[in-house]
Amino acid sequence: MAALIGGQENELVFTRGATEAINLVAQTWGVQNLKAGDRILISTLEHHANIVPWQMLRDRTGVGIDICPLTDVGLIDLDAAERMLTSAHKLVSVAHVSNVLGSVLDAPRAVALAHNVGAKILLDGCQSVARLTVDVKALDADFYVFSAHKLYGPTGIGALWAKADILDAMPPWQGGGAMIDKVTFERTTYAPAPQRFEAGTPAIVEAIGFGAAADFVTAQGLATIHAHECALVAKAREALQAMNSIRLFGPEDSAGILSFALEGVHPHDLGTILDEEGVAIRAGHHCAQPLMAHLGVPATARASFGIYSDESDIAALVRGIERTKRIFG
Repeated sequence: MAALIGGQENELVFTRGATEAINLVAQTWGVQNLKAGDRILISTLEHHANIVPWQMLRDRTGVGIDICPLTDVGLIDLDAAERMLTSAHKLVSVAHVSNVLGSVLDAPRAVALAHNVGAKILLDGCQSVARLTVDVKALDADFYVFSAHKLYGPTGIGALWAKADILDAMPPWQGGGAMIDKVTFERTTYAPAPQRFEAGTPAIVEAIGFGAAADFVTAQGLATIHAHECALVAKAREALQAMNSIRLFGPEDSAGILSFALEGVHPHDLGTILDEEGVAIRAGHHCAQPLMAHLGVPATARASFGIYSDESDIAALVRGIERTKRIFG
């Protein structure tokens, strides 16, 4: 798993998912290092899992949270981030690829901006690891989180990668078996990282599946996967742009994801009709309610393309939308 993102085994912690990984960072590194007067920078497009843990940390420690805006096409505005960042900022936590818009962060620049003011940076890699070549060492990221089920793997498992010196200095979060060195009634000493953060019986089957998923995408070639998905998104975008009453969201070069809305039809209704046509999309706020508010919609329909998708899926999507338009007249 570490090799998938260019890391080392001693830098990778297995978690129940990326959500738990971010919470782990917040409740260990965050509690240990952040205090009232310090600030965290996140962005408008973040998943709730990259918002709520920091709000909980804010409520506990008094740390401040700033929100980086987006560009007109839905990219994190790094020019704005550069203006916003100060020496008070101790952490930048942003998505590598948006789960709603598919917009790809200029990660090297984001890392450089954070480090220029002495801040650490956490990248949410859930949407990137299955379609982009990630090298955390080349990026010089401090934390990187991702999950198995976005990687064609099982649910209920994910990972936190962190630089070894940062991970070694972090206190344990959950106590129990497997994370200890020695326990007495007077005191407990802890195992070294990463075992210190893996209390209890591990998710053995899920971990094996996680590894198999990583082997699968590596064998297919991440550059090949990315090119395939980008070509399909471009064709889907062109097809939907040619239809009346469709609003598209996000940049034209989005990575594997196309969010849209059909005028006069709630995305849940559209999703139901598409399901009858054999087309699976996701409809809703996608765990990104602040982004929905920014877009001025309650929800969107999201078509996600993968290694198994082809142009027949786009044709089926268009047919399903046309049928929906006829039904809602």
